Amino acid sequence: MRIQLPIVSVNNDSHHGGRAALTCRFRCGDACFHEVPNTTTNPYVGDVIADALSRRTVMRAAAVVTAATAVGASATVAAPKASAAEPAAATAATSTRHASRGARGLRFEPVAPNTADTVTVPDGYAQNVVIRWGEPILRGAPAFDPENQTAESQSKQFGYNNDFLALLPLPGERHRQVLVANHEYTDEVLMFRGYDAANPTKQQVEVAWAAHGLSAVVVEEDRRSGKLTPVARHPLNRRVTATSEFKVTGPAAGSDLLKTSADPTGTKVLGTLNNCSGGVTPWGTTLHGEENFNQYFANATRATDKRYGLGTGATERKWERFDKRFDVAQEPNEPHRFGFVVELDPYDPTAKPRKRTALGRFKHEGATVRLTDDGRPVVYSGDDERFDYFYKFIGSKRMKKGSSRAVREHNLSLLDEGTLYVARLTGDSPAIEIDGSGKLPADGEFDGSGEWIPLATATAKGAVSHVEGMSAEEVFVFTRLAGDKVGATKMDRPEDIEPNPHTGKVYVALTNNSNRGVGSNAKADEANPRNANKHGQILELTERWNRADSKKFAWTLFLVAGDPSDPATYFAGFPKDDVSPISCPDNVAFDSYGNLWISTDGNALGNHDGLFGVATRGDRRGELKQFLTMPNGAETCGPVIQDRRVLVAVQHPGEIDGATAEKPLSAWPDGAGKINRPAVVAVWRKDGCDIGV
Repeated sequence: MRIQLPIVSVNNDSHHGGRAALTCRFRCGDACFHEVPNTTTNPYVGDVIADALSRRTVMRAAAVVTAATAVGASATVAAPKASAAEPAAATAATSTRHASRGARGLRFEPVAPNTADTVTVPDGYAQNVVIRWGEPILRGAPAFDPENQTAESQSKQFGYNNDFLALLPLPGERHRQVLVANHEYTDEVLMFRGYDAANPTKQQVEVAWAAHGLSAVVVEEDRRSGKLTPVARHPLNRRVTATSEFKVTGPAAGSDLLKTSADPTGTKVLGTLNNCSGGVTPWGTTLHGEENFNQYFANATRATDKRYGLGTGATERKWERFDKRFDVAQEPNEPHRFGFVVELDPYDPTAKPRKRTALGRFKHEGATVRLTDDGRPVVYSGDDERFDYFYKFIGSKRMKKGSSRAVREHNLSLLDEGTLYVARLTGDSPAIEIDGSGKLPADGEFDGSGEWIPLATATAKGAVSHVEGMSAEEVFVFTRLAGDKVGATKMDRPEDIEPNPHTGKVYVALTNNSNRGVGSNAKADEANPRNANKHGQILELTERWNRADSKKFAWTLFLVAGDPSDPATYFAGFPKDDVSPISCPDNVAFDSYGNLWISTDGNALGNHDGLFGVATRGDRRGELKQFLTMPNGAETCGPVIQDRRVLVAVQHPGEIDGATAEKPLSAWPDGAGKINRPAVVAVWRKDGCDIGV
């Protein structure tokens, strides 16, 4: 007998906004309905404050506060219907002036917010579905058959719920690139007809294991159109799943905290779970952040488990019935082996992926890399939880140039030695000026200073803790607790963090936190200036002397998201009658001109999620334009911005309360009545010119 899906009222600070219960259940294990894991009294951003900033900023900010309504009307591929909940800012007509002016790289007519069940792109642009869930990529893989899916077939096919994407060059093969994708989680009620959530079958569970993980697949470009198509059975094509073997490296490798009955060495792990965003390294590998791993483990009781959000009872998917490693009562150390950053070598399909313990264990949204002036890696990563922290790792070994085996092996060790830091921020405006409404303080900006607090240092000879009362191994395995102890600054769900390759400034997406200022929760502060914050913000961080290895930084809120007609929003001082509305920033990326591109997750304005571009410098700094929108229930993920192409992952289309495999609530991508299939979409200009120029 099929159980009835629960109807859950959602608070919009989850990953999902109005998608409600279905996403909450399968993506993050109802994280937003659980008690906040961080119960420390660490300061919130802006608890310590002073004042500053120029007259020019004040005057420009005043113009922002008084600006109001319009955003560009869209020209679309599929004529979307307007949403009844569409904000006033999105309804005013716009001329094609938006397409002809703007920052270089952003000269397109913005798409209007909508609820169309399609990927809507600007006028003059075309698109294609590059690859869908279940498409064969390895030799021997059968064609996708949702009625007869097996673990063996799924392990050779493109995985489910693609998130982070990377497109890497493929030397020697003209017009081809390597596409790497994360497969974050499975949505069983949309995957299997007749799925009984109370009694999943062994076959369904094993298919889900095989649908998690990573895919690498070579894609070929049609130079006439910009279209990308997968090259099936290419030697570099690869699947990594929840049962693939991983190597544990760095300071926690071999720790007693990581040893299990199946792995008494503490150096080998089966699988990777809930890979969200990621990054590409300068030495040609990809990084993948294990995020909401907590939801896969049952029967946890320890305080350390609670701090990581593990539950005390059965899990949603019931995997513990089929493998004891998902039962904490039987394998207490198994969850300690997840929540790391994974490094994959996409050019060597035989190499085991590695879990990099020196980068710490928490809910990594992703991991992005820049190099110090002398060539050492610096990795930024956010812990995607309400009131948790963001981190920086500074490596101690320099990257070598070249492609020899010796050079590659050296570079594959760079993330095992160095120091892990956590951020502490202060604001610089009087507390009385931060009233929770989002009104700008007298100095015209939400801004302040910060420092990186060292947690532990890993070397070839061993590791040293900088946290009183914790060993180095404990710091790297229980990183959240280390952040608690040193007084790190609680943030509102720090997600993707990306350095601007042109300016060195670092951008932190803070998705939302509707618990801010509610009940006994902390009220607004300078970096989180709105109570009941449904829409989120983006923080711009400038390292001292613009050095990646600096221990001090300045910060400002670059963008406070929402409807531009709302006085509580802010777009880096740009007039708000000329920007698109945006809600819940999640993943970020840069184009070759230094513009920031933002994908959203959980739009709380009543419209579908989308992809946006915004200028970060010059006289158009803060001008934000919507480039595309998602189908019903889908989230925008993994943006890759190339000169001639934009790539996005359409994650969990049709993930709406009440939807099932039998009764899909989206017709994307294959038409009405067909099973919904997460997919990757490429977008390009019809005239063959570069994007937005």
